[in-house]
Amino acid sequence: QFAETGGGLVQPGGSLRLSCVASGFDFNMSSMAWYRQTSGTERELIAGITNRDDVKYEDSVSGRFTISRDNARNTAYLQMNRLKPGDTGVYYCNMRPPNATWGQGTRVTVSA
Repeated sequence: QFAETGGGLVQPGGSLRLSCVASGFDFNMSSMAWYRQTSGTERELIAGITNRDDVKYEDSVSGRFTISRDNARNTAYLQMNRLKPGDTGVYYCNMRPPNATWGQGTRVTVSA
């Protein structure tokens, strides 16, 4: 299971930090990722982190977003800086590749 928090309304150029508490599997040994679903699109992977802390980003967020993890807390994070209106959407975390169970996600709205 995944419980995402930290979303909200932010102005363009602002920052947010998302958190995801995971349970029900071996978090320490799992690759994790953040996914984003914007209006009218399918969920897409935007940032991933392996169990060895190797990270990878989708081009549109590279240099602005940072994924990290705290294995002691079974928690993944997504630090989002220099947010743009195009970042608006619902953000989910899951394993990479994802398993069938998704959390509720957390909504991010970037608007003036």
